[in-house]
Amino acid sequence: MTFAWYGHLKFKEYPLWQVISISWLIALVEYCFQVPANRFGHQVYTAAQLKIMQEVITIVVFAFFSFLYLKENLKWNDIVGFSFLGIGVFFMFYKW
Repeated sequence: MTFAWYGHLKFKEYPLWQVISISWLIALVEYCFQVPANRFGHQVYTAAQLKIMQEVITIVVFAFFSFLYLKENLKWNDIVGFSFLGIGVFFMFYKW
């Protein structure tokens, strides 16, 4: 999904309608995997836990994508923000 949403930033010479169409095709493939994964995952995890896992995976993938593909460096405040999400994961999964 990261590539569908942000990959087009390197292709600004293409018309918007083309990058939207390609992004939707990429996203469709991911949705075909995500929907069944959520259905099966909900047998073990709550919807909130599934969502936080999805967000953490997205952030990790995005951090690598941003650095390797878009050639953007992560700043200290990006790391702090991502760390707060990690703290949220702790609270979502810790058995109180």
